Amino acid sequence: MADTLQFDLVSPERRLASVVAREVQIPGADGDMTAMADHAPMITTLRPGVLRVVHGGGSDDYVVSGGFAEVTASGVSVLAEQALPRAEVTQAVYDEMLAAARAAQGSAASDATDAAAKTVADMVAVGEQLGFAAR
Repeated sequence: MADTLQFDLVSPERRLASVVAREVQIPGADGDMTAMADHAPMITTLRPGVLRVVHGGGSDDYVVSGGFAEVTASGVSVLAEQALPRAEVTQAVYDEMLAAARAAQGSAASDATDAAAKTVADMVAVGEQLGFAAR
């Protein structure tokens, strides 16, 4: 169908999705974006956020901690640093993700402290979006 695109999501641990989608909502580092069929080709880095895939059977949400998304006219491929289906993210899992972001911030080189602080802030925002408390 001309109004669909192939969506693939992989993390170092596993392949999370490979579906035909109508749209993919991407938490880009420079802002949120929605990719649809015939989108202009591009590559973007991801910030921590919720990636949503809308397909014929509804929609699926995935929590990503970062990575890259490649968008072409016929598909979206996401290579995530860490990605989990929304249903697998509990308060305890979120706490671990936030702790990892804070640890990375604490050990960041002096020229990367702003980026590390933004990652922590983005992870706190993810928690708020999901209804979790940042501890």
